[in-house]
Amino acid sequence: MPADPLSRLEAWKRSFGTADPGDLEDLLETLAAAEFFDADSLIRLHETLLFLRAYPPSLEAARRADVLLNAFDQRLARFSGDTAAFEEGEASGIAGTTFSAVFSFEAARSLVRRHPRDIEINYDAWDSSNAGAVLRRLIPLMGEDWPVEAHVPYSRWIEASRRKGESGARWLIEAIARLSIPAREQAELYDSLRLPLLWSLGASEATRSRMRAPSGELFPHNEPLIRRAAVSVAAELAGPPLEVARVPRRVADRLLDAIMDTSAVRYRELYGFNHPDPQTMLKAELGRGMTAYLFGVAAEDRLPLRAYHSGMYFKNGVPCGYIEVLSLFERAEVGFNLYYTFREGESAWLYARLMKLLHQSLGVTCFSVDPYQIGDENPEAIDSGAFWFYRKLGFRPLDGEVRRLLAREERRMAREPGRRSGPPTLKRLARGYILWDGRGDEPGEMDGFRVRNIGLRAAAAGLPVKGGIDTVARLIPEIGQWPEADRAALRAIRDAKQGPDETRYLRLTQRHRRLRAAVLTLGAER
Repeated sequence: MPADPLSRLEAWKRSFGTADPGDLEDLLETLAAAEFFDADSLIRLHETLLFLRAYPPSLEAARRADVLLNAFDQRLARFSGDTAAFEEGEASGIAGTTFSAVFSFEAARSLVRRHPRDIEINYDAWDSSNAGAVLRRLIPLMGEDWPVEAHVPYSRWIEASRRKGESGARWLIEAIARLSIPAREQAELYDSLRLPLLWSLGASEATRSRMRAPSGELFPHNEPLIRRAAVSVAAELAGPPLEVARVPRRVADRLLDAIMDTSAVRYRELYGFNHPDPQTMLKAELGRGMTAYLFGVAAEDRLPLRAYHSGMYFKNGVPCGYIEVLSLFERAEVGFNLYYTFREGESAWLYARLMKLLHQSLGVTCFSVDPYQIGDENPEAIDSGAFWFYRKLGFRPLDGEVRRLLAREERRMAREPGRRSGPPTLKRLARGYILWDGRGDEPGEMDGFRVRNIGLRAAAAGLPVKGGIDTVARLIPEIGQWPEADRAALRAIRDAKQGPDETRYLRLTQRHRRLRAAVLTLGAER
């Protein structure tokens, strides 16, 4: 073990099953009284404590990690150094810090409603050059100032309009929400402002230090963690079903608030988090203290063709990351984000269990990952070697040039054990989609399918903007010769798209063989 306490604490992330948890408990007691005077050390302390709270070697270690995390705002109150590091994406959200970000209307409205005293407009960071066109619709006589004055004091106009005790951010958001225009136009109006909000986190439960979802008895890790070599996606998909249950509406609403906060303090937004349907939320026990929540979007916010689901997963109550799932027939395009803090945990096992959840809940058997997820214009994915994470789980590239590069790289690795791909190679490997369908490296009929191609065909044919499955039907020349049973099934699919739960729509498409064949042809790469 290293000599200094902080490095000894970090070493515990690689010591599961090989060291006495009592030593960690003593070390945590020592660190409770230790002072750190630079931002880097405080961030290292925080992230390691959070990891060990999610993956505790003992219940007492989890309790002591929580004690230190719950008091982190007090450490930051004593900190007199440069705080810029606490606003970086990998560190933002720590108790006792502040950060500024531009959020969409849906996210800003949710955050300000629940944290009205902690969020304000960051006027110093705001480029307000296009604010007049919006504010003149909200403030009396604003039109006297905006069109003719060179330097309009927009912050003074907003501050003069808000009620006593009300933040400028809350006044502005609620004023836009009161306009007699459709919700989407309200969102567009607010988003055009590019308004930075300043969030003073203090000791809020929304901080990464303190955010916890309800959980049962904690799962202690007193044995080595499950490594990637021990994980088989095929075995997971074929294994016993997961314990999945519908979440009561009141509980779902609270969880969605926590999910929104968890995402926002990390500068992240997700379409499904901004437009959730709480009535569709499922809770799945993945095992080993990992719980996932999966839910759809409200009917008015659904995509035209693909079924949309998103979710977040919690390890012993600690939020660890999120997923976004776009499904059509048996194919799911999966966006998987594991927060930086937890990437030394059981990542491969977790991903396989999430695939199991999607297979069980949505009926999908083919999983696609887009180039961005593995490093295309995504430096974080390049740094983490994301391509090889998926490759070692059995994913295969679809692009011919990438397949040839992969074959060469794997031959070199076989000749040179321990060889790692450099960033230039990883960037080339990330230039195409990768896919898992249980076929190994054998091609499948979903390989060349892109739902975008259907839209391009509809655009070229001059079809109406609205339509969804009806638009697809107009692109199928032989649909008039389908048996009545198939046409009736197609009508049921159209109705299910706007039904209570989009999962039924997805299941119906998986059973319609004629529709599937026609859509695969329409979406094939030319």
